[in-house]
Amino acid sequence: MTQTVDLNADMGESYGPWIMGNDADLLKIITSANIACGFHAGDPDVMAQTMALAVQNGVGIGAHPGFPDLRGFGRYRIQMPMDQLANAVRYQLGAAQGMAKVAGGHVRHLKLHGALGNMTSEDEEMAKVCYSAALDIDPDLYVMVLAGTAQQRAVEGLGCNFAAEIFADRAYNDDATLVDRRLAGAVIHDADVAAKRMVAMVQEGAIITESGKRIEARIDTICMHGDTPEAVEIARSVRAALEAADITAKAFPHG
Repeated sequence: MTQTVDLNADMGESYGPWIMGNDADLLKIITSANIACGFHAGDPDVMAQTMALAVQNGVGIGAHPGFPDLRGFGRYRIQMPMDQLANAVRYQLGAAQGMAKVAGGHVRHLKLHGALGNMTSEDEEMAKVCYSAALDIDPDLYVMVLAGTAQQRAVEGLGCNFAAEIFADRAYNDDATLVDRRLAGAVIHDADVAAKRMVAMVQEGAIITESGKRIEARIDTICMHGDTPEAVEIARSVRAALEAADITAKAFPHG
């Protein structure tokens, strides 16, 4: 039986004249786009342009909220009161919905960015606060979660639509969280290595950690970070390797 998996990328992260990533080429390869909402990266013009390109390419649109941290690209861990964090998520989702509507599309999913994503992968209650805030606005929204972490436990507890994600370009700890970017080997730059490990994980239905441990996991979508220099090369390589292994790239839900 042919397997199916979604391919997603974080994008819309340019700011004014400062260009981050090659969104136009990535949108020709992936099936879902997580678009920055202006707090950690992006601006209204970049959001509008990226969403218009997503619609043109038939790519699913997702809101990608993060901490209010332009200097740190959303990768500084920030301690916020939970009510303020909930409002920050709602604010960013609302902006994304408005821009998507004007582009002729709609926000289908939400994925937390950077340090906010990492912290909620460790803290189920924090994850529930963020996801509940988004679901207050759209209860039919799909939430993209890091497979096998507190994020997945949170959405399972909430009973909402979700897609479980693994990463093509990031190494894994034995608890299914991502290796800290400050450590050597945390980010994978070799497109062939990324492609082979994604085929192996999808076929096995498991996250393969740096130590070689297999963690059984639901896998709905694969992420490539748009800000890495090799993003387009990795995306092409991963999609080609999946298709060669009879794994179809298609936007979720997959039934």
